[in-house]
Amino acid sequence: MTEEAPNPSLSGGPRVRASSFKKDALNLPNLMTMARILMIPVVLWLLDRGTPQDGVYAALVYAGAAITDLLDGIVARRMGIVSVLGKFLDPLADKLLVVATLVWMVPMGRIPEWAVILLISREISVTGLRSIASSEGLVIAAGGGGKSKTALQMVGILFLILGYPYRFDVLFFDFGVVDFVVVGRALVYISLIFSISSAIEYARLFSQALGTHDRPA
Repeated sequence: MTEEAPNPSLSGGPRVRASSFKKDALNLPNLMTMARILMIPVVLWLLDRGTPQDGVYAALVYAGAAITDLLDGIVARRMGIVSVLGKFLDPLADKLLVVATLVWMVPMGRIPEWAVILLISREISVTGLRSIASSEGLVIAAGGGGKSKTALQMVGILFLILGYPYRFDVLFFDFGVVDFVVVGRALVYISLIFSISSAIEYARLFSQALGTHDRPA
């Protein structure tokens, strides 16, 4: 029984994949995305301390994490970097940041449970549809409602993190004392409207695309 020579394509495959994965993990946009994930426990820890000053620090860290969400996409486009790891990490980091912060603030009384459940249910449903669409080779463009939802959520959560009444004046306009929790809740509720409507629109487009895909040529 003769011994077979090792197949270079098989023996080299794992090393090539490992090298590619390491290269993707260390590129600047993905490092920024991973830094955003690492900021989440810091925000939660500061929220847990429960003082107005810590709320301001938590809001600053949260705002920094939200800014990296904008910057990593810009940097990736400028550098011409597209990676599978980045496609996975970027939306994951966004969802973890939003969901973790909102869930943490439920026992603090800053956001009701039903709002968080609706938001999480929407994200799970749309993610499931996207997975099915991807497996079927379907491409469905994201609508403007999803972007509006994300912007309102980010700003609303920022107000909720601050979490206390503050005197609010801008330039020559004095709005008096404003309860930032009330403002934050209102923005999150409005974002839920966009969230649900964009999910319905996505389901409609998915149904149309699937019908066209299944139609015989």
